[in-house]
Amino acid sequence: MMSETFYVGLYSALMGFVLAMSAQCYRSKCREVKFCCIKIIRDVEGEEALDVQQRQPHNPIQSQNGL
Repeated sequence: MMSETFYVGLYSALMGFVLAMSAQCYRSKCREVKFCCIKIIRDVEGEEALDVQQRQPHNPIQSQNGL
């Protein structure tokens, strides 16, 4: 019989794989993805603008002055 440790390890590895694939899909800038009977269309330009905005350093002096 297989032990609980094996199942926990297998489940952890599968979840790690799913999370890694999700991260790769997010980094990919494809507008449309088709997989089997699933079709995903996303707003890549909006996501890119948010990524650029998040990469810019935060300047606390401008925030305090209301600029």
